Amino acid sequence: MGLRANRVQFAFLVTVNLFVGGMVGLERSVLPILAESEFGILSSTAAVSFIATFGISKALTNLFAGDLSQRFSRKSVLVAGWLFGLPVPFMIILAPSWSWVIAANVLLGVNQGLAWSMTVNMKIDLAGPRRRGLALGINEMAGYTAAASAAYLTGVIAQHYGLRPEPFYLGIALAALGLGFSVLFVRDTKRFVELESATHPLQLAKPPTFRQGFADTTWRKPYLFGITQAGLVKNLNDGLAWGIFPLYFSANGLDLGRVAALAAIYPMVWGVLQLGTGWISDMAGRKLLIVSGMLLQGLAISAVGLFSSFGGWVIAMSVLGVGTAMVYPTLLAAISDSVSPGERATSIGVFRFWRDSGVFIGALVGGGIADIFSFGASIQVVAAVTVGSGVLAAATIRRDPNLQTLASDSNKT
Repeated sequence: MGLRANRVQFAFLVTVNLFVGGMVGLERSVLPILAESEFGILSSTAAVSFIATFGISKALTNLFAGDLSQRFSRKSVLVAGWLFGLPVPFMIILAPSWSWVIAANVLLGVNQGLAWSMTVNMKIDLAGPRRRGLALGINEMAGYTAAASAAYLTGVIAQHYGLRPEPFYLGIALAALGLGFSVLFVRDTKRFVELESATHPLQLAKPPTFRQGFADTTWRKPYLFGITQAGLVKNLNDGLAWGIFPLYFSANGLDLGRVAALAAIYPMVWGVLQLGTGWISDMAGRKLLIVSGMLLQGLAISAVGLFSSFGGWVIAMSVLGVGTAMVYPTLLAAISDSVSPGERATSIGVFRFWRDSGVFIGALVGGGIADIFSFGASIQVVAAVTVGSGVLAAATIRRDPNLQTLASDSNKT
């Protein structure tokens, strides 16, 4: 067990997550504008409906992915995720109506829920407890730098060749490569779970049921609730950034190339910095990064609504990326710290269910407020909710009395 001992398999999983992240990045700069220009959808709520569909599909898949991986295997669930992802770019290319795009995003959500969940779980299995934050930082860095690169590339391609079909040819290549790597090179990690379980401080007679794990992670254990609510709000503001920000920037006169650049800056900064923030959370503790990152995200989102120039938006989106990088791998590591190996996949699945429900909530709430009031009002409401989540995390993330592990300070135990 450990990163050095399993560096080859770890590298294969990092490569797979590049393809996973690239799939979701295809849509970040193009689809909101495609909704208006090709399908005549003028309502902000309707335009971001594909994000809501993606979010709820991914969230529900996350909920059951961990349990499925324990019933079958991590690898089989990973491969199944790619089988769901293969039709997505073809459906968007050929879509005669917006309903096809919505259906494609249901499949994309299943793809992300299964494939990304398994790359997370398998890296945790390989790394062991000492370098969990670093392992997750590398995983999330790979996924989100790929998402940022795909968002920028599809925007540039769309500006030169059109919104369809050329930008989505990239998706066909990503899905094929992801499936091929998963089948040919990735090995299952069940034996690493068994190895860690044998020496873990909390020895369970049997793993908790799915219902027990859901209740513990959602509300019954306050230290897990604090982590879970922060994950939900973090992706609530990502739903805003994905769906509302491109429309907001476009409404303020930016061309597609600059909208694509702004759409890429946020996940690129977020992705690159996660390599460092995951490692820092191993050294300095989880809670410090979670609370500080949530507060910083709220301030950055508010700044997006207050600025009115491209330069100001570049700064605000970069700061938003910094805050997200502080939080994203740290939340996953904190959940992993706080449960036994036998219940980890289920608890991570429940956490990811609530976290990715935030995308669904953020898209609908952001779009609804924008339709009723304005883009500015939508942005400031989400900013306030994000700051409130940081305060709640500070009050609730505490020591686990059973594991004697600090979800906020795991390295000191």
